[in-house]
Amino acid sequence: MTNSIECIAPSNIALVKYWGKKGIQIPQNPSLSFTLSESRTTTRMTWEEGHYQTEFLFEGNQSHSFEKKIIDYRELWEKNYPDLKKYSLKIESSNSFPHSAGIASSASSMASLSLCFSELLKSEGVLDLEEKKFFQNASDFSRLGSGSACRSVYGGVVTWGQWREGTSDEYASEIPELTEKWNDWGDAILLVSSSEKPVSSRQGHALMETHPYAEARFKHAKSRMNELYNVMLNEDKMRFCDIVETEALELHGLMMNSNPSFILIKPESLGIIEKVRAFRKETMIPACFTLDAGPNIHLLYPLEKKKEVVDFIKSELTPLLEDGKWIDDKIGTGPVINNA
Repeated sequence: MTNSIECIAPSNIALVKYWGKKGIQIPQNPSLSFTLSESRTTTRMTWEEGHYQTEFLFEGNQSHSFEKKIIDYRELWEKNYPDLKKYSLKIESSNSFPHSAGIASSASSMASLSLCFSELLKSEGVLDLEEKKFFQNASDFSRLGSGSACRSVYGGVVTWGQWREGTSDEYASEIPELTEKWNDWGDAILLVSSSEKPVSSRQGHALMETHPYAEARFKHAKSRMNELYNVMLNEDKMRFCDIVETEALELHGLMMNSNPSFILIKPESLGIIEKVRAFRKETMIPACFTLDAGPNIHLLYPLEKKKEVVDFIKSELTPLLEDGKWIDDKIGTGPVINNA
C-alpha cells in the first residue's frame, strides 16, 4: 500500500544571527528570527513497505548531489527510528523562490523534510507525541540537517538556543508574545547577486572556531537577545531597526576579520544600506535592512507602510538589483501539513 504526505515549510530571516557552532549543530549563541510566508519549500514524501530505496527529485529532476544529502539525512532518522528501514521512499521537493535567490533554502527544505519524516512515523504508529513534543522533535532533527532549519518548523517570531527559561540549544521555540505584536511586518528580499558564494556558511561557521573575536561575539549576541526581546515587547520600532542593522553588520564584520578573511557583500549591497538609512531618516518610517551570509538584502518594514516602501524600492533601489528583481514577502504563520 502506497501512502504520501505533503509538508510545506517556510524559510526564515534571522534578526540575531547564528554564527558559530559546537558539537553536533549546537549553536554558540542564541538566535531570533522572523518566519517568512511566501519563500517556502514543498516536499512530498511517498512510501510503501518493500525494498529499501530513496529516490529524490528536485523540481521534477534527479539531483545526485542533493540525493546523497537526503540519504545521509534519512540515516540520521534511522538511528533513532529503525522502522524507517522498512520503507521505499520517493521524495519530491520544490521551492517557491529561485534556488540562487539568496534565501536560506536549506532552512525551508530541511524543515519540510523533517516534518515529512515525522508525519510518516506518526501515521505508521511509530511516533506518538503530543503536538508540542512532536514539533520539538521535528525541530531537533531539522537542526541536524541545517541549523537554521529548526526555526522554520514554527511561525512568527522564533528563537533557537538556550537564553531564557523554555528555550533550548536542541530545538527552536515560538515567542507568541512577540509574534502577536510583530506579525504585520513585510520583508522585501532585494536580489543583489545570484552568483555562488565563494565561502559557504558551513565554512564560515568553522572559521569561528579560531576567530580572534569569537568569545566576545558569543557573549555580545546573548546580551543582544535580551535587549532585542525587550525592545520588541515594547514595540520600539526605531530601536528595533538600530539593533537589527548593527547585528547584520557585525556578522559581516566577523567574516572580514576571519583567517582567512572573506567578503560576501557587494558594492550594490552597501549602496542599498546607505539608501535604506537615508529613507528611514527622511520619512521616519521604521524600515531597516538585514543580511544573511551573502550579498542580498532583506528590507523589513511595517506592512501599513507598504506603498511608501514599494515606491522607494522602485524609484531608488531597482538599479542596484540584479535584473531589477526582488521578492515581496512578509512574516508568516509557519508550516502546513497536507495528508494526501
